[in-house]
Amino acid sequence: MERTTLAYLRRNGNYLMLHRTGKIGDINSGKWLGVGGHFEEGETPEMCIRREILEETGFVAGELVFCGEVFFDSDSYPPETMYLYVCDDFSGEMAQCDEGELAWIPENKLGELPMWEGDSVFLGMIRQGRTNFKLHLIYEGSNLKKYQISDLY
Repeated sequence: MERTTLAYLRRNGNYLMLHRTGKIGDINSGKWLGVGGHFEEGETPEMCIRREILEETGFVAGELVFCGEVFFDSDSYPPETMYLYVCDDFSGEMAQCDEGELAWIPENKLGELPMWEGDSVFLGMIRQGRTNFKLHLIYEGSNLKKYQISDLY
């Protein structure tokens, strides 16, 4: 099972989004995502997302809010567990990201961005202030076929 993290940094009604254009053969190529990535040896989810935020954005995360766990099942990709966060408390200067273009997107424009269908589901939950959820996404190829939401605790 792959383990990853993802965070949405928020400031003044905008979300920091990453347009994935920087890697050849990237499963997320052309999509807009939050920032995050794969665990390194010995990392906890919080350690991983703090490192990923710094590496991808140049920002140092302060307080993180854990939103939930997202489980991906697909007929085309390995199963994955993703730990999802929001962060309104960060400092530093934004850096360039080698995985694509970072941009501050107004919250009311997020739905216009090309993203995975499942990302729209959990981003919608975050925008509603929902936390401590478990979301199970079932994909066939790139198409979201079904999802289930439950409380994590």
